[in-house]
Amino acid sequence: MKQDWKPGTMIYPLPAVLVSCGSTPDEYNLLTVAWTGTLCSDPPMCYISVRRERHSYDIIRRHMEFVINLTTKEMARATDWCGVRSGKEHDKFKEMNLTPGKCSVVSAPLVEESPLCIECRVKEILSLGSHDMFIADVVNVRADERYMNEQGKFELADASPLVYVHGGYYELGAKIGKFGWSVEKKK
Repeated sequence: MKQDWKPGTMIYPLPAVLVSCGSTPDEYNLLTVAWTGTLCSDPPMCYISVRRERHSYDIIRRHMEFVINLTTKEMARATDWCGVRSGKEHDKFKEMNLTPGKCSVVSAPLVEESPLCIECRVKEILSLGSHDMFIADVVNVRADERYMNEQGKFELADASPLVYVHGGYYELGAKIGKFGWSVEKKK
């Protein structure tokens, strides 16, 4: 038996990411975002949705770029803290002992502790209601070499990625299959 609920956003789990922005160290900021995802693979595009009243909103809108930094179990406290504190009053990098790193393409910083950093340039901003969606081209991806296997494949699961489910943070469980495993021919 199922119950009817009022319309809401119940698509979970989502990645809990730290979005970094700003073009100079005095302006660098971090924003925790769960409303993020892939829009297209060719060309590579993604999005973040941000409330207009957030401190990072104006920084992103002014520079039209940001970095999506995937987070890990070890980064869980910093990820939550950066989502409930404002960059107007806090230097989030300093207070959470996170290291701003240099990106290859955009001027926004990346988070050195992140296993994967996705450099983005805003293509379009859609006003949706409570949030504005920043639709962006992925212009570069920086991967931590610690998570590369012997074949040169990036193993993100080894980094213990952090996910967000209806108000809570979780780590991933055991791998149960891979893309296409349900239709593979038995050897």
